[in-house]
Amino acid sequence: MPDADLKISDFDYDLPPERIAQSPARPRDSSRLMVLDRQAGALAHHRFYELPDLLRADDLVVVNDTRVIPAAFTARRAGGARIEGIFLRVLEGGLWEVLLQGRGRLREGQAVALVDAAGAERATLQLAGRGEGGSWHVRPPAETDAVRLLGEVGRPPLPPYIRRKGDAAALASGDREDYQTIYARRDGAVAAPTAGLHFTPRVLEGLAARGIERVAVTLHVGVGTFQPVRVERLSDHRMHEEFADISAEVAAAINRARAEGRRIVAVGTTTVRALESAAGEGGVQAGGRWTDIFIRPPHRFRAVDTLVTNFHLPRSTLLVLVSAFAGRERIVTAYAEAMRAGYRFYSYGDAMLIV
Repeated sequence: MPDADLKISDFDYDLPPERIAQSPARPRDSSRLMVLDRQAGALAHHRFYELPDLLRADDLVVVNDTRVIPAAFTARRAGGARIEGIFLRVLEGGLWEVLLQGRGRLREGQAVALVDAAGAERATLQLAGRGEGGSWHVRPPAETDAVRLLGEVGRPPLPPYIRRKGDAAALASGDREDYQTIYARRDGAVAAPTAGLHFTPRVLEGLAARGIERVAVTLHVGVGTFQPVRVERLSDHRMHEEFADISAEVAAAINRARAEGRRIVAVGTTTVRALESAAGEGGVQAGGRWTDIFIRPPHRFRAVDTLVTNFHLPRSTLLVLVSAFAGRERIVTAYAEAMRAGYRFYSYGDAMLIV
């Protein structure tokens, strides 16, 4: 199907609400793992802890080492009305870009107080103007370290389909740890690279025992990963920007593996976006860059051979990406089998290995 003819409705399906995982498997690597052979169309059922034995010894596994910051926060107007917010990033000049939601109209110049779990005011944010996509630019107190302050007052920025009761319930339930990969290193994400949530020390040790090389890139996942596609034609959709960074050492390892005919195994769609954004005719290029790449059929993958991913929302750019990688019909069949077999879906759900 030509790119101009692709519609988001081509990537829709029905999922019963009870299939949406509300917490991860215990232990994490006991989650189910469907293996899809994209050439033959064959499907097989495994557990995630089997991943090292399902890969080749000469594979190169690439993970996303971004670290989720506790970006969800509560603020209060001067009159006491409550506002819920999500921190997005620090802008030039020290302004923050945030999403704000509450009763009543927000206005430029208005001040809101950032409060902690006990309701105590911790900092004042002044609304400096509107950003893109409904966001606000706010001015925090001078020399405020956003990550430090949010570490004290913020909550894990869980996707809206994960339900928690009360402000402190997310912290009490362990989401600060659960909604974070064990190899997270670089602060900056406001959503988790969820395919990596299945990894445990046992799985990493299993990869090392087989001699499977592992490297890390960084893509700071943005809140746009939760936002629906609001246009029908995929060619009309514009992706949110995210910052990606690949070190010279990692780029060299990836290019060396490709030159040797070894497979590049990307863990998660965010890793795919980082790699494909940096891929050129001469291989993967090192460096940091903002990317708004929208991977959709008939994308020619230049840096990824195998993919570890979760089961994604209907009508989402993530579902479009995996369909570009494996073929839409293959994914439709695999998702139907996952529902029949009782797999758990979305961020805390089960995984798929596409080879």
